Amino acid sequence: MSHPLPIRNSPLVCYVTDRRLLSASPEEQSAALLAKIFEAGAAGADWIQIREKDLSAEQLAELARKALSNTGAACRVIINDRLDVACAVGAGGIHLGERSISVADARRFVRDRGISKDFLIGASVHSLEAAQTAQRDGADYVLFGPVFATPSKLSFGEPQGLDRLEAICRAIKIPVLAIGGITVGNARHCHARGAAGIAGIRIFQEEPNLGSLVAELRHI
Repeated sequence: MSHPLPIRNSPLVCYVTDRRLLSASPEEQSAALLAKIFEAGAAGADWIQIREKDLSAEQLAELARKALSNTGAACRVIINDRLDVACAVGAGGIHLGERSISVADARRFVRDRGISKDFLIGASVHSLEAAQTAQRDGADYVLFGPVFATPSKLSFGEPQGLDRLEAICRAIKIPVLAIGGITVGNARHCHARGAAGIAGIRIFQEEPNLGSLVAELRHI
């Protein structure tokens, strides 16, 4: 697998999953999610972050293996939070939240076990200080947000905005992906402010034609 973080003019496109937001019954959610993952991979998404926090390790591993078997080498599957599962299934990386293990501990774990240097470690950050800490501790990239208003984050207050996004992009050397309320219309502003890519849930899960969406995002 080639390294996904070269210098590039078009933004990285990352689909973050949440099967509970899909239009499917509880019994059909897993199948619907896999279908969406396969569609996103075929459409040209660079990364798919599997963010299904309520699943057991066994269930998450099963989902991840199926995703990995059908997304192709060009699409990187990243597991949210569960480093053990990510390593066990041969995923392309781990994404860490504020309550996950630290980036430093994850980096040490990966190094000590001789896991591929191509394995990515990313982190969600909500401040300049957190972004700088993630970079210092060995993160390959960060997700910063919410940049814009989004229903899932309304209880946390006002969105971060483009000025804070730009400040972080200027302050650290690792790629910053914008997340939170991303649309085709505002994604170009994130890229113009220095974001290396965009990530989102609803922008992908509510779009009936992912091929057109990814192509549009790629040509910002």
